[in-house]
Amino acid sequence: MSRPPRRRTPLRTVVSVLALAVVGLAPLQLGGAALAEAPAAQAAQHPKHPPTTAPDLGDRVVVFDPSMPVADIEARAESIWTQQVDAEMSSERWSLLFKPGTYGTDADPLQIKVGYYTEVAGLGASPSDVVINGKVEVYNRCLTDGPTQPYCVALNNFWRSMSNLTINVNGLGQDGCRGSANFWAASQASALRRVDIRNGNLSLMDYCTAGPQYASGGFLANSRAGTIINGSQQQWLTRNSEVASWSNGVWNQVFAGTIGAPSEANFPTETYTTLDTTEVSREKPYLFLDDSGAWRVHVPAARTGSRGPDWTVGADTGRDLPLSAFHVARPDQPARVLATALARGKHLLLTPGVYDVDRSLVIRRSDTVVLGMGQATLTAVGGSTPIVVDGKAGGVVIAGVTIDAGTGLSRSLMHLEARRGHGHGHHWRGHGTPTPTTTLNDVYFRVGGPHVGRTQTALVIDADDVLIDHIWVWRADHGIEGFTAGASGDTDRWRTKPAASA
Repeated sequence: MSRPPRRRTPLRTVVSVLALAVVGLAPLQLGGAALAEAPAAQAAQHPKHPPTTAPDLGDRVVVFDPSMPVADIEARAESIWTQQVDAEMSSERWSLLFKPGTYGTDADPLQIKVGYYTEVAGLGASPSDVVINGKVEVYNRCLTDGPTQPYCVALNNFWRSMSNLTINVNGLGQDGCRGSANFWAASQASALRRVDIRNGNLSLMDYCTAGPQYASGGFLANSRAGTIINGSQQQWLTRNSEVASWSNGVWNQVFAGTIGAPSEANFPTETYTTLDTTEVSREKPYLFLDDSGAWRVHVPAARTGSRGPDWTVGADTGRDLPLSAFHVARPDQPARVLATALARGKHLLLTPGVYDVDRSLVIRRSDTVVLGMGQATLTAVGGSTPIVVDGKAGGVVIAGVTIDAGTGLSRSLMHLEARRGHGHGHHWRGHGTPTPTTTLNDVYFRVGGPHVGRTQTALVIDADDVLIDHIWVWRADHGIEGFTAGASGDTDRWRTKPAASA
């Protein structure tokens, strides 16, 4: 990024992927500050004896054990999917977690579907610790208010995720088309991380429903797969992964540090942009069970000049934090409780739900981790800025969090402040492995949609060396605010959900 005029400190913000709604953008404002020293690295431990019970993470966290019958797991997952498949603007949030072990068999595969605001994740230290013989899938929605009928698309299949597990693709019992791939027909804010897809295709579109089968962008990182069918995906970013082959592209397919990525030699006839390595990356933190069966959070270290997944070559370094180092937050807790926990030196683990935030959650301590589960959502109340990172803090990681504008006008929804004083020096290039001042993994912003939203700016970055690893900034073009379709309705919608120009 070029140097802004009349600035003494250069702005260096690395963006892995910034997915923007075609219909509108809540703007980002960029400024400048500093960088933190890298934390000491620790090797992640591999779980051998997971416990039989989980900590109390609330009733929206469902933990599966490999001893459970496949039919019981499918029934529970199906009940959640039935509730969430069309719940685009609901307040429900879910985490489906799988303890280490093997689920399903060749003769009795585990096949589940993933709806809105649902996270599916393994609890191993490696994706190979949780093996699903079967499928974890997302299909098109056939919308009754589409411009044509039928209108089966993945354009609005937002806000869901899958991570940290292996899928041996098995479509036994499904029809011939459904059995041809593991389908992940999703669009924005629907990340795939640390997944290993074996013995079958991964399709990023659903070609088994009626048309037009459109899909609109997504993100794959730190993963391994065989043949990936891009199909109708309009844009996609794949980072630090390994693929056997990639079929076609529509508007823009970007690959960074990906083994097996297609060549960009025929661009723009073939819409591939391919970078051999990723200059700077830092993977998303994740929950796992250690050798003793204790629940911990692994916080990966930053990498430079990397290629391929870290877990396939033993390059996954970082630190393991006990759950006792976190304030385990519940949606019914007031913001002052969360803010006090941060002030006392706790990390935050946001269990699934919608949190009303009437004051800023200010992060002042370096290396603080804020990790959301199941699309945990912070809603600004009274014009607040829900998250502020103090300029003196370095190495902060914010991951898996959605921030909604509220009905009161906020100056911003997140503010990464400029460096003050002499806290952390620059170590971005030429000084060993860097640690970004702040890393954002799967952080999403919304202005409108589930309710009227008002903010001047969604994300304000006044810090140098910020690593943005998959965000989506959405100024809603549809929702449940009660407006009618058409030109006048659209005009009212934009006026009711203001966001200043960049």
